[in-house]
Amino acid sequence: MKLRSAWLGLGWLGVAGVVALSLVPAPPVGVEHGDKLGHAAAYALLMWWFAQAWLRRDMRVLTAAGLLALGVALEFMQGWTGLRSFSTADMVADGLGVALGWLLATPRTPNLLQRASAYLSRPG
Repeated sequence: MKLRSAWLGLGWLGVAGVVALSLVPAPPVGVEHGDKLGHAAAYALLMWWFAQAWLRRDMRVLTAAGLLALGVALEFMQGWTGLRSFSTADMVADGLGVALGWLLATPRTPNLLQRASAYLSRPG
Protein backbone atom coordinates (compact mmCIF):
# COMPACT_ATOMS: atom_id res chain seq x y z
CA MET A 1 0.00 0.00 0.00
CA LYS A 2 1.41 3.30 -1.09
CA LEU A 3 -0.08 5.30 1.74
CA ARG A 4 1.12 3.11 4.61
CA SER A 5 4.11 5.33 5.50
CA ALA A 6 1.97 8.47 5.58
CA TRP A 7 -0.73 6.64 7.52
CA LEU A 8 1.78 5.43 10.10
CA GLY A 9 3.34 8.88 10.29
CA LEU A 10 -0.04 10.41 11.12
CA GLY A 11 -0.53 7.69 13.73
CA TRP A 12 2.78 8.60 15.34
CA LEU A 13 1.70 12.24 15.36
CA GLY A 14 -1.37 11.07 17.26
CA VAL A 15 0.87 9.27 19.76
CA ALA A 16 2.91 12.47 20.17
CA GLY A 17 -0.31 14.39 20.77
CA VAL A 18 -1.39 11.94 23.48
CA VAL A 19 2.02 12.24 25.15
CA ALA A 20 1.89 16.04 25.04
CA LEU A 21 -1.68 16.24 26.36
CA SER A 22 -0.85 13.75 29.08
CA LEU A 23 2.06 15.80 30.38
CA VAL A 24 0.77 19.39 30.17
CA PRO A 25 -0.15 20.88 33.55
CA ALA A 26 -3.85 21.48 32.81
CA PRO A 27 -5.39 19.40 30.01
CA PRO A 28 -8.36 20.94 28.16
CA VAL A 29 -11.21 18.94 29.76
CA GLY A 30 -14.52 20.65 30.44
CA VAL A 31 -16.73 17.87 31.84
CA GLU A 32 -16.64 15.85 35.04
CA HIS A 33 -14.73 12.61 34.46
CA GLY A 34 -14.18 13.83 30.92
CA ASP A 35 -10.56 12.83 31.20
CA LYS A 36 -11.61 9.16 31.40
CA LEU A 37 -13.67 9.53 28.24
CA GLY A 38 -10.77 11.36 26.63
CA HIS A 39 -8.36 8.57 27.57
CA ALA A 40 -10.67 5.89 26.19
CA ALA A 41 -11.37 7.84 22.99
CA ALA A 42 -7.72 8.67 22.33
CA TYR A 43 -6.50 5.11 22.82
CA ALA A 44 -9.42 3.67 20.84
CA LEU A 45 -8.62 5.97 17.94
CA LEU A 46 -4.91 5.13 18.06
CA MET A 47 -5.56 1.39 18.17
CA TRP A 48 -8.10 1.61 15.36
CA TRP A 49 -5.75 3.81 13.32
CA PHE A 50 -2.74 1.53 13.59
CA ALA A 51 -4.93 -1.56 13.03
CA GLN A 52 -5.69 -0.18 9.56
CA ALA A 53 -2.01 -0.58 8.70
CA TRP A 54 -1.33 -3.77 10.66
CA LEU A 55 -3.76 -6.49 9.59
CA ARG A 56 -1.74 -9.38 11.04
CA ARG A 57 -2.79 -10.41 14.53
CA ASP A 58 0.77 -10.46 15.88
CA MET A 59 1.32 -6.84 14.83
CA ARG A 60 -1.97 -5.82 16.40
CA VAL A 61 -1.03 -7.56 19.63
CA LEU A 62 2.27 -5.65 19.66
CA THR A 63 0.43 -2.40 18.94
CA ALA A 64 -2.07 -3.01 21.73
CA ALA A 65 0.72 -3.91 24.16
CA GLY A 66 2.69 -0.82 23.15
CA LEU A 67 -0.30 1.47 23.64
CA LEU A 68 -1.05 -0.07 27.03
CA ALA A 69 2.59 0.36 28.07
CA LEU A 70 2.43 3.97 26.89
CA GLY A 71 -0.66 4.63 29.00
CA VAL A 72 0.92 3.11 32.11
CA ALA A 73 4.21 4.95 31.57
CA LEU A 74 2.44 8.27 31.09
CA GLU A 75 0.50 7.79 34.33
CA PHE A 76 3.73 7.22 36.24
CA MET A 77 5.28 10.24 34.55
CA GLN A 78 2.26 12.36 35.54
CA GLY A 79 2.74 11.30 39.16
CA TRP A 80 6.45 12.13 39.06
CA THR A 81 5.99 15.60 37.60
CA GLY A 82 3.95 16.90 40.51
CA LEU A 83 1.83 18.83 38.00
CA ARG A 84 -0.66 16.01 37.47
CA SER A 85 -1.71 12.98 39.47
CA PHE A 86 -1.21 9.25 39.00
CA SER A 87 -4.49 7.44 38.28
CA THR A 88 -5.14 3.74 37.86
CA ALA A 89 -8.62 4.67 36.58
CA ASP A 90 -6.94 6.43 33.65
CA MET A 91 -4.98 3.24 32.91
CA VAL A 92 -8.22 1.27 32.90
CA ALA A 93 -9.75 3.82 30.52
CA ASP A 94 -6.70 3.49 28.26
CA GLY A 95 -7.10 -0.30 28.23
CA LEU A 96 -10.80 -0.08 27.47
CA GLY A 97 -9.99 2.31 24.63
CA VAL A 98 -7.42 -0.09 23.16
CA ALA A 99 -9.94 -2.93 23.34
CA LEU A 100 -12.63 -0.81 21.70
CA GLY A 101 -10.25 0.29 18.95
CA TRP A 102 -9.36 -3.35 18.27
CA LEU A 103 -13.05 -4.32 18.13
CA LEU A 104 -13.89 -1.48 15.76
CA ALA A 105 -11.02 -2.23 13.39
CA THR A 106 -11.00 -4.29 10.24
CA PRO A 107 -12.57 -6.78 9.50
CA ARG A 108 -15.58 -5.44 11.46
CA THR A 109 -15.37 -2.09 9.72
CA PRO A 110 -13.93 -1.06 6.35
CA ASN A 111 -10.20 -0.56 6.11
CA LEU A 112 -9.87 3.09 5.13
CA LEU A 113 -6.17 2.78 4.36
CA GLN A 114 -6.76 -0.02 1.86
CA ARG A 115 -9.67 1.86 0.28
CA ALA A 116 -7.66 5.05 -0.09
CA SER A 117 -4.71 3.14 -1.59
CA ALA A 118 -6.98 1.36 -4.05
CA TYR A 119 -8.63 4.64 -5.01
CA LEU A 120 -5.31 6.35 -5.64
CA SER A 121 -4.02 3.37 -7.64
CA ARG A 122 -6.90 3.47 -10.11
CA PRO A 123 -5.97 4.54 -13.61
CA GLY A 124 -7.05 8.05 -14.58
